[in-house]
Amino acid sequence: MSFRLLQNTALRARTTTATISVRTSGRIRLCPMSTSAPQYEYILTSKPAEGVALITLNRPKALNALSSPLFLELNKALTGFDEDEDIGAVVITGSERAFAAGADIKEMKDKTYSEVYQTRFLENWSDLTKLRKPIIAAVSGYALGGGCELALMCDIILASPTAVFGQPEINLGVIPGGGGTQRLARTIGKSRTMELVLTGRNFSAVEAESWGVVSRVVGEGEGKVVEEAVKMAAVIASKGRLAVQAGKEAVNDAYETTMKEGLKAERRLFHGLFATSDQKEGVSF
Repeated sequence: MSFRLLQNTALRARTTTATISVRTSGRIRLCPMSTSAPQYEYILTSKPAEGVALITLNRPKALNALSSPLFLELNKALTGFDEDEDIGAVVITGSERAFAAGADIKEMKDKTYSEVYQTRFLENWSDLTKLRKPIIAAVSGYALGGGCELALMCDIILASPTAVFGQPEINLGVIPGGGGTQRLARTIGKSRTMELVLTGRNFSAVEAESWGVVSRVVGEGEGKVVEEAVKMAAVIASKGRLAVQAGKEAVNDAYETTMKEGLKAERRLFHGLFATSDQKEGVSF
């Protein structure tokens, strides 16, 4: 199914009861949309498959530049889906041209040090990393600056062959402020991160895959990366919710703590799942 069709259907869902369809395993699945869903200005939301939520950044004229109002809406939508018992995984995407081309420069150009420090500017960007449910970034086109940082905050990244990543903030006289220096260094190492941050060089989807930044690069075609992300999200959503949550927590512990602490956390989570009905059902033959 094309990205454009997904986007147009999501637009109609803002005012009427509609259905979203996505092709999975050769079949079309229809999911009803509720007219009671929150209304947003800078994002579109839909449920393209059972257990899956899709959030589309929707500032096409600004190449989905990440403004504070957009991030407030994104965090609100993500929190809602995290609390929705019918949702097991979330996909975030942009347009074919740009996932998100960076932070909103117009918003930042007149800010002062005292203002950004006192208001904790960009601090709420990391709120999505606190959610329990897996988040998949489906990246086409530009994912630069804040767009690259948003993708890095997600649990899994799928990229189209057209995806371009980068942290070009040095060209504006600043450095990444939404986690780029930290998350990239933990993913691709100090030397490559230093090169990207200090030169502002962009890197391709092929490089991102070879460095481990993205899970994989999907095939060519408009909307293909969204289609593949929704399929993956549907598979995840079909698994036991507690096990998925525990798996995400354990992997993040490996990313953020020492080996000793990570192994201890993994064992505790593993042992805890023996108290669940999913585990009893899963090991019954």
